[in-house]
Amino acid sequence: MSVNNKRVFYVKYLAHQIYVDILRARGDVRLDRLENETAEDVYAPVVAAAHAYQIGAARDELAPHFHVDADLLRRAPNLLIVSSNGAGFDPVDVEACTEAGVLVVNQSGGNAHSVAEHALGMMLTLSKRIIEADRTLRRERGVNRNELMGREVQGRTVGIIGIGNVGRRIAELCNGLLGMKVLAYDPYLSAAEIAARGGEKIELDDLLRRSDFVSINCPLSKQTRGMIGAREFALMQPHAYFVTTARGFIHDEAALAEALRGRKIAGAGLDVWSKEPPPPEHPLLQFDNVLASPHTAGVTHEARENMGRIAAEQLLGALDGKRPPRIINPEVWPAYSARFARAFGVRPKQTQSP
Repeated sequence: MSVNNKRVFYVKYLAHQIYVDILRARGDVRLDRLENETAEDVYAPVVAAAHAYQIGAARDELAPHFHVDADLLRRAPNLLIVSSNGAGFDPVDVEACTEAGVLVVNQSGGNAHSVAEHALGMMLTLSKRIIEADRTLRRERGVNRNELMGREVQGRTVGIIGIGNVGRRIAELCNGLLGMKVLAYDPYLSAAEIAARGGEKIELDDLLRRSDFVSINCPLSKQTRGMIGAREFALMQPHAYFVTTARGFIHDEAALAEALRGRKIAGAGLDVWSKEPPPPEHPLLQFDNVLASPHTAGVTHEARENMGRIAAEQLLGALDGKRPPRIINPEVWPAYSARFARAFGVRPKQTQSP
């Protein structure tokens, strides 16, 4: 076995130590760690030699020069694979990677249970007005509990936008635990596929009009950026709640603040932001009926270990010539295969690894 002939690097963040343990058990793999502050004369040769980049998915925690864009790709002529730490891949320009013949993979599904539980927790907390009651008790005396009356979630309607790994798990929990009706908007799935995941396929506007809870679970893309704005909030019912554990920029924060200010919706649960973490003076943090968290829905001990493991296993499989199971840009496969063959002398397999 050749020693350290497969080069992998990451910058500061990994999902879990298990990733390091798995890669370092392989004598043919060299793993380099860089920091945001690493000097260019140190990081430049690492980036230039790398075959794979394990990238943290939090865009605001990563120095701009380590985001995967056309500039970094020019500095990384040997790069074959970009692997995100999580399901998201915000710091990655997928089109630039495709043009350069670089495969992009993520760890979709690795934290689905954690994110779904977080979304459901937000729904329950908002509907029962727990967060409002907590804040009122902390600052007032003689609280009138009847003024904090909530609603039961049982039997109500949840509208899921994006019924992939997370959305499917939310549907299972809402159906199984609470007997809720599940509506789903997902243009990439048929009615039969959505029904198999526990939902009824519906168009976005109808979902917004009919749902007691709207849950965002789709990735950030050109198609979803700004998808939920003033028009969409206006379609929601006054008693409905907006919950997102997906990505910032899918919803318009200013429009949401205006909808809350005008009592057009009942409240919101927000785990993702246009700037992460948001500053304490952020307008949305001033509402008592907004439940906020700093992109922690998928940050549990169990999810982090699972993400680290599947990231390591998928990347090693790819470097061994197998087709990864979680490819973001499958159209790049022919160009990637040719570049892989030039790097390692063999073409990767067309069939997907388990």
